Formats: sequence, structure tokens, C-alpha cells
Amino acid sequence: MTGISTHVLDTSLGRPAEGVPVELALHTESGWQVLGTSATDSDGRVKDLPAVEAGSVVRLLFDTGAYHALASEEAPFFPEVSIVFTVAPAQHHYHVPLLLNPFGYSVYRGS
Repeated sequence: MTGISTHVLDTSLGRPAEGVPVELALHTESGWQVLGTSATDSDGRVKDLPAVEAGSVVRLLFDTGAYHALASEEAPFFPEVSIVFTVAPAQHHYHVPLLLNPFGYSVYRGS
């Protein structure tokens, strides 16, 4: 089993993005199966998502619209961010940071 964590930073404010709803889902033959949901803590981190099997294709879905609605009356350009990746064998953990602002985002495989 492979653990998955994430960290969301609001680059427009230069601080962690607290309260971003996050969903982890598994790709199956019939579509996406939700494995767990959480929200970023005061440090912008989510550490309590369930582990997944090696070889799985998974999706992290970030509800960025809900987060930006708290900070601004203007709707964000990207109301959600969907990151899909394959969990490789022999990996014990994946950390997937998201750098976020109202008009763009960047994501990478962290350590």
C-alpha cells in the first residue's frame, strides 16, 4: 500500500491554503470511486487520505472554488483542480503539492 499526502499553498497570498476540500478517488472500469475526503489544515496540508494499491490510477480533486469563495467575491477561473496520476510499484509514499492562485495553479511530485 502507498500513502498519499498533499500540501496546498496560495501563491497570491504567500501562505498555506487552509480549508481546501480534497477528494481522493480510484479509477475503476465503471468510473471514479471515492476513497476518502478531507480538507487542508492550517498549514495547508492533508495527511489523512487512505493508502492505495501500487499500479492504481488515482485522482486528487481540489475544490478550489470553495476556498476562493472565502477570500474573494470574484469567482476563480479554475473552480476545481483535478490531478490524475499512476501509483508506481515500490513507492511507499507520494506527496503531491499544489501551488494555487485565482488564475492558475502548478502541481508536482514532491518528496
